[in-house]
Amino acid sequence: MDENRRDKILSAYEELAESYNRLIDHKPHNAYYDRPNTLSLMSEVEGKSILDAACGPGKYAEVLLAQGAQVTGFDFSPKMVEMAKERNKGAGTFFVHDLAQPLEMLEDNCFDIVLCALALHYLEDWTLTIQEFHRVLKPDGHLVISIEHPFFEFNFFQSTQYYEVEPVQCTWKGFGKPVEVNSFRRPLGSCISSLTDNGFYIDTLLEPKPLAEFEKLDPRHFKELNEFPSFMCLRAVPKKEKLS
Repeated sequence: MDENRRDKILSAYEELAESYNRLIDHKPHNAYYDRPNTLSLMSEVEGKSILDAACGPGKYAEVLLAQGAQVTGFDFSPKMVEMAKERNKGAGTFFVHDLAQPLEMLEDNCFDIVLCALALHYLEDWTLTIQEFHRVLKPDGHLVISIEHPFFEFNFFQSTQYYEVEPVQCTWKGFGKPVEVNSFRRPLGSCISSLTDNGFYIDTLLEPKPLAEFEKLDPRHFKELNEFPSFMCLRAVPKKEKLS
């Protein structure tokens, strides 16, 4: 990814950070769509070590810490990391790091679960990131991710090149001041092969539906999400053979 695009993504999240943190507890797409469905793919977390990759303001970490997990989180937005620390009041470990870079500060086979929620679409190439998730996971651990649904994105961005990984952008208006957010749209096959070519088997693929609470806050999108998914949640487990 070129530095200019990376800087735009970082700038957007630095600008969004305060309102994102303030609204994340009950914003429908996060609280009653992404989060409960993504968490449903995790096994029992009490006593487990979890890496929260691209942790944002630490809401996932807050939920997992409350259930007895040991959480390490990182995000490339310094403001988000500060808010994650404040939200979790000294519990957990949080640091600034770019998801696209190697996790050199983390040892091999040190986490029971790796979580990456709604962040991989900011990377043009998932290869190194997925390899690093595989490296830091214990052999009997699992990876849980949520992403923008490839079919939704193809329609939303009115793409004409389904098989390409292409840069896209849209304006977010749900966090107060409108902010342009840059990301990458990719086909379903690329999402799957990025995992299966880099040490994982797909264990579960979930095309989620919103919880009932969503309807009270946003009936239009509740109806739409019951007709066609915006997100997709995946659980993957490490292959037993070593990566070549």
